[in-house]
Parts: sequence; structure tokens; C-alpha cells
Amino acid sequence: MSFEAMSDKEVLFIANPIMDNLMEASTAIDHERHVVDFTDRLKSIVTKEYLQKVCEQYQSEKGYFAKREVVAVFKRPNSAIIIYRQYFTRAKGEFVAEMVLVKEGGRYQCDHVMVF
Repeated sequence: MSFEAMSDKEVLFIANPIMDNLMEASTAIDHERHVVDFTDRLKSIVTKEYLQKVCEQYQSEKGYFAKREVVAVFKRPNSAIIIYRQYFTRAKGEFVAEMVLVKEGGRYQCDHVMVF
């Protein structure tokens, strides 16, 4: 099924558990768990060393991930982009978390994720 044919609720039903796992695994700096839903392309970028460095940096500056709220879901035929309002335990203010969701090999996977 094309992402365009899915409701926002259907997309979020798939995306939210993936994002929850990414956030929890990032907090624990657990590389194996963090990349479990990544495409091969993204796995090749997010090495164990890269994840360690990124997590240590954001945790020292901003704290840990706190509340997250959906802002928007953008749908294309072959992907969906989910934008969240993200909060941290230490840093004040609102941040943006985004994820690109694709379907490859019959399973939904994350092909890009960033918090800024």
C-alpha cells in the first residue's frame, strides 16, 4: 500500500513504536537495538562509534529525551516523513525530531532520523 493511501493514524501506528525504540536505545547508547529498524543505507552511516559520539554529546548538552508530540505527517507514494515536537530533560525549549519511514523488503524501516 502506498503511504499516500494510508491515514495519518495508520502511519503513526507504524512510526511511533519505531521512534520510541530509537529514543530508548539512544538513551541507553545501545547500538544493536538502535539500528534494528534502520535500512541498510542508514545502518552503513550509523556505526557503533558514531552513535556513541552523538549520544554522549546530546546527553551532556541537552539531557535525555522527554515528551514528544506529533506535529505533522507528510506522505509520498514510497515514504512518509513524521515531524515531532521534542523536549529534553535538561535543555529548555522545543526541538524538532523527524523520521523518514519507508517500506523495504516487506517491512517498515527508518531511512533517516534526526533531532535538532
